[in-house]
Amino acid sequence: MARALVNLAVGTVVFFLLFLLSQSNPSKSPPRLLPPPHHGTRPAMVLPLFPSSKNSSRTFLHSHRHLLRSDSHSSHPNARMRLYDDLLLNGYYTTRLWIGTPPQQFALIVDTGSTVTYVPCATCEQCGRHQDPKFQPDLSSTYQPVKCNLDCNCDSDRVQCIYERQYAEMSSSSGVLGEDILSFGNQSELVPQRAVFGCENEETGDLYSQHADGIMGLGRGDLSVVDQFVEEGVISDSFSLCYGGMDIGGGAMVLGGISVPSDMVFSYADPVRSPYYNIDLKEIHVAGKQLSLNPRVFDGKYGTVLDSGTTYAYLPEPAFLAFKEAILKELNGLKQIRGPDPNYNDICFSTASSDVSELSKTFPTVEMVFGYQQKLLLSPENYLFRHSKVHGAYCLGIFQNEKDPTTLLGGIIVRNTLVTYDREQSKIGFWKTNCSELWERLHITGAISPSPSSSGKGNSTESPTTTAPDGSPHYDFPGKIQISKIILDMSLSVNHSYLKPQINKLTEFIAKELDVNASQVHLLNFTSEGNSSLVRLAIVPSDSLTYISNETATNIISRLAEHRVKLPDTFGNYQLVQWKVESSTKQTWWGRNYTVVVMALIIIVVIGLSVYGVWGMWRRKQQTVNSYKPVGAAAPEQELQPL
Repeated sequence: MARALVNLAVGTVVFFLLFLLSQSNPSKSPPRLLPPPHHGTRPAMVLPLFPSSKNSSRTFLHSHRHLLRSDSHSSHPNARMRLYDDLLLNGYYTTRLWIGTPPQQFALIVDTGSTVTYVPCATCEQCGRHQDPKFQPDLSSTYQPVKCNLDCNCDSDRVQCIYERQYAEMSSSSGVLGEDILSFGNQSELVPQRAVFGCENEETGDLYSQHADGIMGLGRGDLSVVDQFVEEGVISDSFSLCYGGMDIGGGAMVLGGISVPSDMVFSYADPVRSPYYNIDLKEIHVAGKQLSLNPRVFDGKYGTVLDSGTTYAYLPEPAFLAFKEAILKELNGLKQIRGPDPNYNDICFSTASSDVSELSKTFPTVEMVFGYQQKLLLSPENYLFRHSKVHGAYCLGIFQNEKDPTTLLGGIIVRNTLVTYDREQSKIGFWKTNCSELWERLHITGAISPSPSSSGKGNSTESPTTTAPDGSPHYDFPGKIQISKIILDMSLSVNHSYLKPQINKLTEFIAKELDVNASQVHLLNFTSEGNSSLVRLAIVPSDSLTYISNETATNIISRLAEHRVKLPDTFGNYQLVQWKVESSTKQTWWGRNYTVVVMALIIIVVIGLSVYGVWGMWRRKQQTVNSYKPVGAAAPEQELQPL
């Protein structure tokens, strides 16, 4: 019996030890997603951070993420956000905003001419079909309706505050006002904030038919998100927009202050001139020659208004006629053709080249001169749009503003231009740049913060980007790890249908630029996002290696994140949206199985002591039985021992 107990104990220990060893080396776990330091991209706007408590508008939970730091000299944080879509193809740029707890995502048109942010409400029966589902207040634990008070317009029952907005193109939006948590994506240094916004109950016109969900109002007004955050003291009184160039789309946006470039051109922006953002336009030059105009022509009615929600530029009649005459004089050698839409009298020209970079060789430069002789140089992409029906043809994107004396400058004027609305100093700054590389050109570096969909399980690597003493970013892995795969999510500013037949060439170019074999770069996924394309690639070890070294992985990620990979112009501009690695920590057998061995030894000792105790009790019982002798029982013979 004792032997059976011992065999059972040993078998149990061996089985348990083998089970623990099998669990100590699990298969590859889901990797952790990591966005790169760059969005934008155009944020990307990427995923929300943690919300605040329901009853506080100033106190917020501290995120465990390592957030991007601002280069602003202000003590306030800012929210860096990606812009999406294309000004001419879509008629607007959008950003991503998350509302509520848990957050609900919305694609909102960035509009400096609107003073309220609104999204379709779940109860809206007169709202169109848009990009995202309607906002459901009942699903947000932090939503609160704004009750009727003396500072707002109230509904007929005088229970809740309402809003109503009408636009020049005869579209309108109306609904109720609510308050909830707004989140800005994982490029944002600004933590989520409570703010008042509109929950639509009715849409008409373009607002009903557009693909975007709603409007993000950046204008001057109590309901503007900028005014609300400035009033709360969470950002400085400034924001910036940077629109992508012709055929590129996307861009970047910042709520709050940034360190502006030393060569930025500024114009005075009178905060009381009109409810819009005005600039002090004095002159227009074409090919270096000033148009013969009275400077007061740009000061009629609302003056010169800069409006991000308007697509083209519109001049008062005298200014437009002078501009048109100067352009036609400079382009008298080009063939003039009909516009793409017969309903409009567009002024279009046929050229021999469709390359945007060659336009300046054919079309003249235009300068806008502000007060104190501050000059903004406009390249051809800032006043032309591509003819949609004739290859190599372009049309003027500056029109006559009917009989309205207001000068209205839309987004086409500021393509590939960083525009800083410094409301605190009453000025607006302009800086020509490539908006797809804005953060690199401004020398803004920061941390890689994980995506909210990331998981902390398994052997995935969470690797923040830190800043070296010279200010350049570098990528640290926690210890020496073996990387079996690098997965890269890239956004390219070219149409999906155009890129599809070129996708194999793209992977070959990327492999060449990253100094890896073409066989190491695998295409995992290829999808469309608005006017851009999303590509997911995997980089695996070469045939002669079993893993990718830390140095190689660092080089690959940093070169893509910092735009040191140069792709042909046919692929447009790219952004490394996020990356992830599949890895296993490089340890000795003892390091990997230390805990298992210790546990097994403890179990062996416990079971051994238990078996020994049972065996001892059994022996004692046997001795007790043998020591009992009945009366009269024969005793065993004892052998006599010799003396």
